[in-house]
Order: sequence, then structure tokens, then C-alpha cells
Amino acid sequence: MDGAAFKDNVFNQLSRVGKVLSSPKRLEILDLLSQGPKSVESLSAITRMSVANTSKHLQALLDSQLVVYRKDRNYVIYDLSDKSVIDLLLAIRTVADKQLEELAQLRQQIEESREPFESVTVEQFVDRYESGGITIIDVRPREEYEAGHIDGAISIPMGDLERYIDQLPQDQAIFAYCRGHYCLYAAEAVKLLKAKGLHAIRLDASLHDWNKYRQQ
Repeated sequence: MDGAAFKDNVFNQLSRVGKVLSSPKRLEILDLLSQGPKSVESLSAITRMSVANTSKHLQALLDSQLVVYRKDRNYVIYDLSDKSVIDLLLAIRTVADKQLEELAQLRQQIEESREPFESVTVEQFVDRYESGGITIIDVRPREEYEAGHIDGAISIPMGDLERYIDQLPQDQAIFAYCRGHYCLYAAEAVKLLKAKGLHAIRLDASLHDWNKYRQQ
């Protein structure tokens, strides 16, 4: 094999990843799996696709070796094949945030449709975290919290938040986080907490953003 043929083969292999990521639904599935393992049925419900279509997308991701699976009784559970897939998702988001004006416009539209609330980045949050005296709530589904969470955070899924409000401290800032940059759970949580008179702040970051920042 000469140099040109070798290079062609290398880029053919690299393009396998690019091709499988060309589907918005496959990106969504990878993003969901980055939060923790999920069954085909769970992914189908969250992505609003049929089980058959979800399975087809998972097979494409499996063929590109971005996901793996295991069987648990009558269920097939999928997970990311490697933590490097999380780095890939973060890199895609970073480039898209920087280069795509349409994405910024979508984000602005959703923010303008809500009542204003306080929001902080990872960089702004770290000093408050290290100083202590705050409450951190993870409003993702409990199984995602169990798969990994910010140290010290407590799990209160968004659907359960209202009945746990009375148990939250009145004298501390409450930071809510969810799946990240484009997840709406944390914003909804802050709105609900503020309506109850609590000092609520959205952490505009995911567990992965937090881990990446802490590893720098």
C-alpha cells in the first residue's frame, strides 16, 4: 500500500464517524446516553420515535462503534462505548455554539420567552462550590444521577421537585443543573423555586462540563 492509498483508507475510516453523526436523532441519542445507560424503550420514549426507528439509529451507532449494549432480562441496554465519545459531543457543541448563528438565535428565543432568572457558568460557579454553604440539586431523572453527578448534589428529578420544596433550605442559594447547555429542566426548576420564594440559580452546564473544567 502506497502513501496515497494509506491516507485514503485512514480518511475513509474517519468519515464513518462523521456520517453516523449527520443524523440529529443519533446525536440526541448519544447525548442521552452520555447521561447514563438506557434501554431501547426509554430512548424511544424520550426521543419520540418508534422502537423500530430507535433501534435502527442504535444499530448505525453500533456499526460505527460509538455505543455498546448488554442484555438485562427482556431489555437491551445501550451505553457509550468510551468516554471519548463525550469529548466528541462537547467538541461538536463548542464549535456549533461558536460558528452557527442559528443556534445562538434559538437559544435567545427560548430565553426571551421565559421570565428572567439568574444563571451562572461553570467558571462562575466554582468559587461558590468551593466556598460551600450552598445547595445543589440535580433535576435529571434519578437513574442519570446514579450514573454520575456533581459531588454534593442531591437528586430531585424535575417531576418530583414541587413536593420536595419544603425540605430545601430557605437561607442558602440553590443551584439547579440538568443535562447541560440546551436542557430546559434546570430553567424550569429555577422558575418553580423562585415562585416559592427561594434563591434559585441555574447552573448553565452539565456534569460533563463540570468534570472537564475540574480536570483542566
